[in-house]
Amino acid sequence: MTAELSAVDQDRWRDPTLSARERAQALVDELTLEEKVAQLGSVWLTDSADDFAPRLSDDSADAVVDPFEHGLGQLTRVYGTAPITLQEGVETLRRLQRRVIENQRLGIPALVHEECLTGLAAFGATAYPAPLAWASTFDDDLVREMARAIGEDMRAIGVHQGLAPVLDVVRDYRWGRVEETLGEDPYLVGQLGAAYVAGLESAGIIATLKHFAGYAGSRGARNHGPVSMGPREFADTVLPPFETALRQGGARSVMTSYTDVDGIPSTANRALLDGTLRTEWGFDGTVVADYWAIPFLVSMHRVAVDAAEAGALALRAGVDVELPSTVAYAALPRLVREGVVDESDIDRAVVRHLRHKIEAGLLDQASVVPEGAEEVELDSDRNRALSARIAEESVVLLEDDGILPITAHSRVAVIGPAAAEYRSLLGCYAFPNHVLTKYPGHEPGISIPTIEAALRSEQGIGEIRFVRGCEIVDDSDDSDDIATAVQAARESDVAVVVVGDVAGLFGAGTSGEGCDAADLRLPGRQHELVLAVLATGVPTVLVVVSGRPYALGEYRGARAIVQAFFPGAEGARAIAGILSGRVAPSGRLPVQIPRSATATTTYLEPPLGRHNAGITVADPTPLYPFGYGLTRGRIEYETIEAPAEFRTDGAAEIAVTVRNSGASAVEVVQLYASFPAGSVVRPEAQLIGFARIRVPAGARKTVRFTLEAARLAATGIDGRLSVDPGTVMLAAGPSVANRACATAVRITGARHLVLARAGRTAWDIDHGEDEE
Repeated sequence: MTAELSAVDQDRWRDPTLSARERAQALVDELTLEEKVAQLGSVWLTDSADDFAPRLSDDSADAVVDPFEHGLGQLTRVYGTAPITLQEGVETLRRLQRRVIENQRLGIPALVHEECLTGLAAFGATAYPAPLAWASTFDDDLVREMARAIGEDMRAIGVHQGLAPVLDVVRDYRWGRVEETLGEDPYLVGQLGAAYVAGLESAGIIATLKHFAGYAGSRGARNHGPVSMGPREFADTVLPPFETALRQGGARSVMTSYTDVDGIPSTANRALLDGTLRTEWGFDGTVVADYWAIPFLVSMHRVAVDAAEAGALALRAGVDVELPSTVAYAALPRLVREGVVDESDIDRAVVRHLRHKIEAGLLDQASVVPEGAEEVELDSDRNRALSARIAEESVVLLEDDGILPITAHSRVAVIGPAAAEYRSLLGCYAFPNHVLTKYPGHEPGISIPTIEAALRSEQGIGEIRFVRGCEIVDDSDDSDDIATAVQAARESDVAVVVVGDVAGLFGAGTSGEGCDAADLRLPGRQHELVLAVLATGVPTVLVVVSGRPYALGEYRGARAIVQAFFPGAEGARAIAGILSGRVAPSGRLPVQIPRSATATTTYLEPPLGRHNAGITVADPTPLYPFGYGLTRGRIEYETIEAPAEFRTDGAAEIAVTVRNSGASAVEVVQLYASFPAGSVVRPEAQLIGFARIRVPAGARKTVRFTLEAARLAATGIDGRLSVDPGTVMLAAGPSVANRACATAVRITGARHLVLARAGRTAWDIDHGEDEE
């Protein structure tokens, strides 16, 4: 390799008329080995990395004297590591980029990545609802709009890559990171994940799909636990959301998972990364390692003897960039010279990463940090309005016997620790929970009203008295506090009991990364608090603000039950609006609500996964099923129309007509498929389409779904994805447990092998005439 550049070569990699890949290849041809490896590394300038990621214990890496010496691939979380002002962050980023450019012979800047799962994770940025709340909206257009707004803010302050969305499909509600997911159905996860990706990418931000793959299926729902899963379940449940987000959303990066599946760590799984991802799906973006995942091949998985060997394994498997700091990849130059690593593997990874830098304009801009970055409003009115819309659409009304709305003349006892804790509204990756817990007493940086405060300011809510009752995390004896809460309830007309979670990292909360639960009973003594208030006989509204579904089967005495999954900085106002009647409920469950604290299985079960009386006394039937949620309307599913048959390689139009005989309402029309017989076991029912529509009072609406046969594909006995001839039952309804109208359709023709799963099950609405 030459260290001198000819004018022709320089013009080639700087030539904007060439494709990004051609320019990247031309640039790689001019880099030294050390310079190329530097493009695959990163730097996280923090003294407290263990506070934000699993602890790195391996110290067997090649020493990194100066991580900037030959250039740098990525800068890690310049804005998202400490509570610095935007101006301080911009100044730091400019200084670091200057250092990167000055230390790189050709002046190649670094990509900058940040977390953006609930909005940009930076001090003073809007804290949006958690992904489980997005999923409760069943509104992919709104999710796309939110993601674009997040991406525009990131791009405006010099960030290029966002570590989101999480496309893990929930398999066990005890897992701490349920709040980060889009629910338990792969189709819903894929559609909303693709919408988020499309929004982020449309703003010029590289979306990063995580965690690839199988992370949520760990044994015992333990963070980082090994995954024991058959190849068919893996192919048909775990992988589809990733494929959808790549093909349909256009994601340009994928992050590996910490876990191993059947004994193969994801970060060293060549069949998964190079085979499935790149060869089968045609992905040509970057694969980045989750934080410290490469050295974990030594310390946690024990498939490598030292960091150098771990780096070689990851590179050969297809991991392009090591995050959050260069540890294992520091040894790559030595390994090339020793003949252990082929330099061509490094070249392929560098081309992919440099292409992203070129696409971001980093080789063409006079200033790599946008002018005016210090003036960006990260908590703008636009952001707050979007956050409020998502929060309002996400709140799920589970029960209401007519007690809502609360009347203006009522004496209301607001009881429960989550009512006065703003952190109970935010996910684990929201900056106040993710970072500020390391800075006790620090202000949150944005306005986050508590539920108590929102109820006090909500018009239509009567006189309020607040009693905490108990703590969320602390298991100490709160008998006196519970007694005070009981007395307050007895002295009131209505009791609003607000319970749930507080998110945190690695045990610093009851939900979040590393905060896995032993069972699904409410944390601390909140279960006792709810039962004590219900025992008074005072009309009670139960509000659960949580990161996972909890077992509510013992609380059937509640007159109304409201579920909110970490609804964000505007979430308290959304909940208050539901209770006052200002906001019409429209959220739907993306996960079931269990009846029992030990019932952890999701809805996507085959017939043997259902309750089989006489075979076992354990009943997994949920209290509230997937897709469920009450509205103000009275929606009746009148008909489902479909052709009598269509081919294994064809498509069909499915028409579902609903009528509303109540007040104007939002309905989420859900289309499910089930298979009476087949060569392999299929779920009892699985979602294949949904449409969120508004149905005025007295109106009839018809939703027409275009269903590709490939959407019905499954992995066969031979391990190949196919659509088989036979009968499929198509049914529509307001939840998986209430598939109100159904029809049998014959799939004809020969078995059809599917190379790519079908995209969006497109739908349109026939408004027709609104019948009064």
